[in-house]
Amino acid sequence: QLQLVESGGGLVQPGGSLNLSCAASGFTLDYYAIGWYRQAPGKEREGISCISSSGRSTHYADPVKGRFTISRDNAKKTVSLQMNSLKPEDTAVYYCAADKVPYIITQGMCVMTSPIAWGQGTPVTVSS
Repeated sequence: QLQLVESGGGLVQPGGSLNLSCAASGFTLDYYAIGWYRQAPGKEREGISCISSSGRSTHYADPVKGRFTISRDNAKKTVSLQMNSLKPEDTAVYYCAADKVPYIITQGMCVMTSPIAWGQGTPVTVSS
């Protein structure tokens, strides 16, 4: 069974950090690009960061560039999103998705055109 499970979300003060993890099971992560998406209340889901299957290519949307870092460990079947200098506007549910087709960039956002799996999401709240 193909599955992605996100973890690491929570409540953090502005300026704080969180490290989100996306754990894959039921498939070989090595062959898949991974995207991190987020959806804030009342807003559409947006692809904020993505990484190629090899890890050699990454992309960050402007709102998170310079603050977030995506990385992957194919041996451990996990993809991480290190989030630093968090802002209240980063508050959202964060999801990961896996796609065997390379991601594309549309209007600065990552787009997975045919994801095979989505996680259930992990909520992040940035508030004092």
